[in-house]
Amino acid sequence: MASMDVPAGGKPAAAEKTRARTVDAPRLTWLTLALMTTASVASLRAAPTMAVYGLACVFLYLLPAVVFLLPTALVSAELASGWNGGVYRWVSEGLSKPLGFLAVWCQFAMTIFYYPSLLAFVASTISYVIDPSLASNGVYTAIVIMVLYWTGVWVSSRGTKALAGLSSWGLVIGTLVPGTILVVLGMVFLAQGNPSAAPMTASHLLPQWTGLASLVLIVNNFLSYSGMEMNAVHVSSLKDPAKEYPKSMFLAMGLVLLIFILPALAISWVVPADQTSLTAGVMQAFNAFFSYFHIGWMTPIAAVMLISASLAGMLTWLAGPSKGLLEISRSEGYLPPFLQRLNKHGVQQNILVTQGVVTTAIALMYALIPGVSNVYWIFSTITTQVYLIVYLLMFVAAVRLRRNQPEHPRGYRVPALTLVCTVGWLASAAALVIGFVPPSQFGGNSVSAYVAIVGGGLVLLGLIIPGAFLKFRKPSWRTEGGDAS
Repeated sequence: MASMDVPAGGKPAAAEKTRARTVDAPRLTWLTLALMTTASVASLRAAPTMAVYGLACVFLYLLPAVVFLLPTALVSAELASGWNGGVYRWVSEGLSKPLGFLAVWCQFAMTIFYYPSLLAFVASTISYVIDPSLASNGVYTAIVIMVLYWTGVWVSSRGTKALAGLSSWGLVIGTLVPGTILVVLGMVFLAQGNPSAAPMTASHLLPQWTGLASLVLIVNNFLSYSGMEMNAVHVSSLKDPAKEYPKSMFLAMGLVLLIFILPALAISWVVPADQTSLTAGVMQAFNAFFSYFHIGWMTPIAAVMLISASLAGMLTWLAGPSKGLLEISRSEGYLPPFLQRLNKHGVQQNILVTQGVVTTAIALMYALIPGVSNVYWIFSTITTQVYLIVYLLMFVAAVRLRRNQPEHPRGYRVPALTLVCTVGWLASAAALVIGFVPPSQFGGNSVSAYVAIVGGGLVLLGLIIPGAFLKFRKPSWRTEGGDAS
């Protein structure tokens, strides 16, 4: 998930200025927008999660793409072309300001669990440069998460602008190049007559039904596809949005599916499902292929490529979600002044440090809970569920805005908006519910403990904390235009 990460939340008061800038903005071709969208969504990090399903991963990627990815892209395009200010503005005008705060809060809160899971992937990848056995060591994983996160906070607090272009390099270095190498080696491996570790027959196109747990991994794909609404702000830069935007989104969806599906299949060809690590699966496949082709010296190179991309993504987007929350809070007074203070570089350091304390506590869970893959999956699920609240609010707000403000100018209008929003909302709600079911890979661990952790994380982050901020907010918390301190 390469862009997950940056909320489009901004100040409604700046809407007219933003609209004026948009009018003079250079035109984008629909092909350029498709590639931008692909770069912001596609990632190799989720490949091991789906590789355990073998050929059925095609179905498990296609289904959420149709019922979630496409509705999200289309609906956010209409909202972005009519209302500047991101999800806060959309939900505030469509529903209410408190719910708008809840939406922008969830965009920020999901990163609290997202960064530990991202850095757990980095830790497992680094282990293939040092010692592959460390990939399943919880203490090692916790230490790497804490060191890398706090280093990222220090770098971000310096206001380093040179990091702005890292995400585009991350797509090429850490996704396209290693992804292509992985798929090509996999095809050569099969072409030489080697059997696939996962059956590749038509009868395995659908996942084997063994209850809800057999489908629960599909929930993680909703997070893989999240972030489409961020690029919707560019819809007004197209020459003919009504025709070009859908075409751009269909191409982006096709490219994203290829980047997600083919590497997942390549992993399933060489790593048996019962041996696939949800954090180290990509490196397991590289290690197996490189060993088979007698080019083991490339394993550390592949690891460095994946590491650089993930760290670039973390550094590029680390301060983004908190900045969106900060801007809304300074104008509306949602957060106490302590969390709104800026350092001398104009960075919301207090928010980053507070988030870091929580991230450190979460990292320690990797050391305390047996099974790195299990912890990784739990945190990925909590991340997804918190973020799904944003989409549930967005789909309802879109319908309300179409009904209450039908004459409001929009650069793009979704055909059959109510139907599209209903499909997207039901898919999001179903994913949220299914997220409470432990995946079959969770093994014989306590189901009640899993539900308690996931449910507790969702309720705490998605309801209790934002509810407390709204309940105890004071007029004096508005610090818009205040001096940095």
